[in-house]
Amino acid sequence: MAGTEALAVDPIPVEHADGVWPLSIEAGWNQNLLDWRFMLANGRGFGCRTDGRWQASSLVLPLGSGLAWISMVLVTKDRRRSGVGTELLKRCIADVASRGAVAGLDATEQGRPIYLPLGFRDLYKISRWHLDRPGKADVSPPAGITLRPFGRSDLSRIQDYDAPLSFMQRSALLAHLSARLPSIAWVAETKEGSLAGYVLGREGRTASSIGPVIADNEDIALALITRAAGSVDPPFIIDVPDAHGLVRGWLQAEGAVSPRGYVRMTLGTATGLEDPTHVFALAGPELG
Repeated sequence: MAGTEALAVDPIPVEHADGVWPLSIEAGWNQNLLDWRFMLANGRGFGCRTDGRWQASSLVLPLGSGLAWISMVLVTKDRRRSGVGTELLKRCIADVASRGAVAGLDATEQGRPIYLPLGFRDLYKISRWHLDRPGKADVSPPAGITLRPFGRSDLSRIQDYDAPLSFMQRSALLAHLSARLPSIAWVAETKEGSLAGYVLGREGRTASSIGPVIADNEDIALALITRAAGSVDPPFIIDVPDAHGLVRGWLQAEGAVSPRGYVRMTLGTATGLEDPTHVFALAGPELG
């Protein structure tokens, strides 16, 4: 791995999740072993190793036949600045293109200048919020909307509800998340019993993560977020598109801070993905 001209790239099997997990720990990221196992089992991992030790990783997670998410481009500290990460990114891009899909990702401030010359375009900005204390202000849902805990019979309903609003096909991901942190999973319903929104989440290595949150409108989304925030022990994180000022205002009033942000980007056009109208929190930059 001294140079990218002789870079040997291997698939990362799900059985090696515990071998690549240290890469995200070293980077200070929040993924735990369950996250890695899900991503490798449902996606395609590419990496580099020396003497059996994984020193770099990348991942493609399909979100339907026409969209795939690129993430987990990680290189251990002593192998950085050698071009390995860029080569693995290009490997992921080629993999997505070979399947006739559009590549998407959530870029950090440092990563965006790398993606722009490769043809990625900006969709919208996202802020990651950290809250280190329990959410205090529980916001009631709008009139005619009720909130209740997620039940197993709701899974197919949120899968059907999610697809036309998130513009992703992610049934496997929603099924996985619905079982990760049950206390944080809530649904919103109308008087007629129609679904009007949902929130899921997961436990992480250092903090619980709230998201995705998909809802008919921001008032419903905020009620779901506050209910979820009051149902999980702090600290927690939530990734919110900057377009949603009501949610941002609540987080700021609660003392949340946003030390980092992302830009959602695609290489090609994924119809609808540029519109965060109903997307009030991401599943996470590694999951779409």
